[in-house]
Amino acid sequence: MKNIVEKFAIRGTVAEVKPLGNGLINTTYKATTAEADAPDYVLQSVNNAVFPDLDVLMGNIVAVTGHIRKKLLERGTEDIDRKVLQFVPLKDDASKYYYFDGEKYWRIMVFIPDTLSMTEVTPESAAIVGETFGDFQAMLADIPAQLGETIKDFHNIEFRLRQLKDAVAADPKGRAAEVKDLLDEIEKRAEVMTKSERLYREGKLPKRICHCDTKVDNILFNKDGSVLCVIDLDTVMPSFIFSDFGDYLRSAANPVREDSPEYDKVDFRMDIFKAFTKGYLSTAKFLTPIEIENLPYAALLFPYMQLVRFLADYINGDTYFGIQYPEHNLVRSRNQFALVQAVERRTPDMEAFIAEVLGK
Repeated sequence: MKNIVEKFAIRGTVAEVKPLGNGLINTTYKATTAEADAPDYVLQSVNNAVFPDLDVLMGNIVAVTGHIRKKLLERGTEDIDRKVLQFVPLKDDASKYYYFDGEKYWRIMVFIPDTLSMTEVTPESAAIVGETFGDFQAMLADIPAQLGETIKDFHNIEFRLRQLKDAVAADPKGRAAEVKDLLDEIEKRAEVMTKSERLYREGKLPKRICHCDTKVDNILFNKDGSVLCVIDLDTVMPSFIFSDFGDYLRSAANPVREDSPEYDKVDFRMDIFKAFTKGYLSTAKFLTPIEIENLPYAALLFPYMQLVRFLADYINGDTYFGIQYPEHNLVRSRNQFALVQAVERRTPDMEAFIAEVLGK
């Protein structure tokens, strides 16, 4: 581990390397330096199965963190090193930000000390998430670099529907017939739910640089509770702003877990929606009228997309999402369909609230 850390242009000498956190995708360690005036570092082994193109992945991250640093400097922000992640290049090649040891891909960033994380979903935390990710998008709205997709077609609903169609056609476990009711409900909404891709092809809806994994866990806080920076940048890539808006609400506004079989308790919490949306609109000043008009659509798109993905995996024999029992993905699917229905019922309320916030 020390040998790997020392391949990078770090300051100081490594005293020890210990596991850090419990990430599900990448494996993370903390490298502590011996010198008092040298920073500590975070060492990560990147999951190459999830992120196959390390050049695109690290190219995106370096471009994004560099642009945010520039924006913070323009604002006159103090203590910038705690307000944006800082990745370290290789000692022998300053243009490269990862090291391949023959088996694994490694990267290093500067460790930010004295921080807090938050996981609880409340109206207060929802407002912080909305404001923080709206500002994150706003800072990147004029990034000059061309970023790539770290996970191809990650939030492309047309692609996800094609995957479902292929699963039904193959039907390797003979499960398609038992979920005909869900397949019919998905098909009934397909034309409406794919409008984002159509609007994009018509040149009416832009793609922007989005985080694509919007949650309070991906914000680092100072010990006084103030926001420091957005973290976990692996999924930062071009997407519709609906990715950051809709995906947060899909999980945060549902009062039960996404795999709860208590479908009658699934709902769409308007207190979470209102707090998050008000925070988001306060900082995302770059939005076009068509983006704002379709924010309720975004709230519907993501439970619909997750329904499609869970159901395709169930029909395929549970090859993607981990399961704890045979019907786990089917339960997830029915849970997300209940959420789709809840969001549909709340759509007029969402539209009225957005108009109220904007003073219309």
